Amino acid sequence: MPHPTHAASLPLQALLFDFDGTLAHLTIDFTRLRRSITALAEPFLGEEPEPSALPVLEWLDELAGEIREFDHALGQEFHSRGRLVIQATELDAARNAALFPFTRPLLARLRASGIKTGILTRNSTAAVKVVFPDVEQCCNAFLAREDAPRVKPHPAHALAVLERLGVEPERALLVGDHPLDVETARRAGLLAAAVVSGHATREALAAAGPDYLAGDCEALLDQLNQEGVLFF
Repeated sequence: MPHPTHAASLPLQALLFDFDGTLAHLTIDFTRLRRSITALAEPFLGEEPEPSALPVLEWLDELAGEIREFDHALGQEFHSRGRLVIQATELDAARNAALFPFTRPLLARLRASGIKTGILTRNSTAAVKVVFPDVEQCCNAFLAREDAPRVKPHPAHALAVLERLGVEPERALLVGDHPLDVETARRAGLLAAAVVSGHATREALAAAGPDYLAGDCEALLDQLNQEGVLFF
């Protein structure tokens, strides 16, 4: 059902989507990935790093910064190795992933109705294209992490997609399966929708305060159509 904290007052011109857990099954084992980064960092730091609540990319940056404080070159080497570990984990996960059955029809339906679509992800282009090789032909804008000026939840990621679409933030909705996606939308001035198709619980998503909350993207579009903020 909708969670109307900032309900749209005008028809939407664009929908932006997260990828893993939103348009495709989420298969990345983040616990295993954190263990891999911990094991990598230990010999560089001389001790096991403290656990962190930061997302993995930001945690890697933080650890690399700590190492650079006493050896800049070593910090750079650690960061490069860490990025390779993340990329390898993503590619392994992508080989076992698949788009949700509704993803292609949903994107085609939106575009046929004149609604612009964008996909933004913290994942890499290589991993996304294992699952969705024609992603760029199925949406109006696609920005993986290497394409973004700063990755979400930094607002620059979503705003860069909107710039490509030529749409103002207040006429767009960002859809994702994680509280970070709601945070991204808020920071960039977009409406926010959360879908319970990834690993986050409905309770955790509701606590993030999205404008809309649905089981998946297909159910969300039906809700938006019924409310008159999308027209098909």
